[in-house]
Amino acid sequence: MIDASAHVQSVAVATARSVPKAATAVGYAVGTKGAVPRQLGVNRAALTANGFDGKAGQTLVIPSNDGVAVAIGVGDAEGIDAKVLRDAGAAFVRCASKHAHLATNLADVDGVDAATASRAVAEGILLASYRYVGLKNDESSGSKLESLTLVTSAKRAKDADKGAAAGATIAGAAALARELANMPPTYLNARDIADRAVEIASGAGLDVEVFNADDLAQLGCGGILGVNRGSTEPPRMVKLTYTPKNPAGHLALVGKGVMYDSGGISLKPSDAFHQVMKMDMSGAAAVLATMSVLKALGCRSKVTAFLMCTDNMPSGSALKLGDVLTMRNGKTVEIHNTDAEGRLILADGLSLAVEEEPDGIVDIATLTGAVLGALGTDIAGLLGTDQGLVDRVKASSETVDEPTWQLPLESKRYRKLLDSVVADMRNIGGPYAGTITATIFLSEFTGDVPYAHLDIAGPMKVDGDQGIYSKGATGFGTRLLIDLACNFSASN
Repeated sequence: MIDASAHVQSVAVATARSVPKAATAVGYAVGTKGAVPRQLGVNRAALTANGFDGKAGQTLVIPSNDGVAVAIGVGDAEGIDAKVLRDAGAAFVRCASKHAHLATNLADVDGVDAATASRAVAEGILLASYRYVGLKNDESSGSKLESLTLVTSAKRAKDADKGAAAGATIAGAAALARELANMPPTYLNARDIADRAVEIASGAGLDVEVFNADDLAQLGCGGILGVNRGSTEPPRMVKLTYTPKNPAGHLALVGKGVMYDSGGISLKPSDAFHQVMKMDMSGAAAVLATMSVLKALGCRSKVTAFLMCTDNMPSGSALKLGDVLTMRNGKTVEIHNTDAEGRLILADGLSLAVEEEPDGIVDIATLTGAVLGALGTDIAGLLGTDQGLVDRVKASSETVDEPTWQLPLESKRYRKLLDSVVADMRNIGGPYAGTITATIFLSEFTGDVPYAHLDIAGPMKVDGDQGIYSKGATGFGTRLLIDLACNFSASN
């Protein structure tokens, strides 16, 4: 199996004062007004005649003797920001996809500091270059990109170097999350992702512990064990810990890792959405990818992560409607739908996270279909018990352009929907407000610790190339969590 994420991570990213001779595709920023770079070899009238007016995201390829020059639209000078540059980088690499060696001056535009600009451009180009090859015998569909040079002025060089390195690191993490979520479930079960986590931890400065079914039974993790009952594949919980010197705070992350979700005996219909249930572990993938780069990025806060990994399958031993499970924190849950399994495994992870006494807990999960009905496929749902933490998550989502929208956590109105006759609560709350009632359920396991929940069921995948995303899993949430962790402290 070809690892496309490794290819992204192997692209040589550098800054330079001039375009290297090896570059066969060179991109030049062109705004809606102002001078046109002379290196393009054409004037604005010629660009306009060919339908290019400099709007953000536009591209025009101009053949030359040594390859191609590409006009890249960046729009009005006053509107240029990291998002514009990230998207411009993505547009550039898409129209130059046959070229292995790229160079561009996008990171040298006025109005955006050098570090932010180079980080955004590197991210945009590397993320959009990702192509999942997987088990194809024909590897020609993979990315051709081998090197990327960001051309900047001498005065911006030092900060540009830092930004480019950070952008490459972050893009590599997001590509890892995509690669894991794109893998067929036969090739990535709970044991496999645990093994991958151990491998990653050894090179990323992380402490790692792996818990098998017996360990989980000793811990009293009835949620993940209950969901796993129908599967022939054993569960795994992975605990990863990043501890810098004199940490500024302590953040806990919990990721849903349902490696394949059939729905259990509440079987999903055999449709296109069922087919992508290999991606129901996208939350765990995003958390693992986040943890993989904290040391490289110099994160100043301690981060403890729990990956909750199992299949959800139907069989003679599977979880039944009416069963009651006892979670790690002692609460009992009556099962009313076995396809509401993500919250059951997260409940154990959240309970364990509380015991670490962090300053905040964030979980991330492809949790509810209801969030798609509310927010569509581009926006993640965001809810929480602590507005300060929710605002931090929201700020990170805006910084990295992974959009979220806060929904109300109306516990006083809707907690009663989770009432059970035989247990402390049931695992679903009825046909309405599904994302809200699911988060209310989860909040029962977070104690007094500030808590925020990300439901990424909508943006977990795209059906075609779209901006920085390539067809398939998006790795959504990885860049958000990286930004959150790297800017987290106990005081802010």
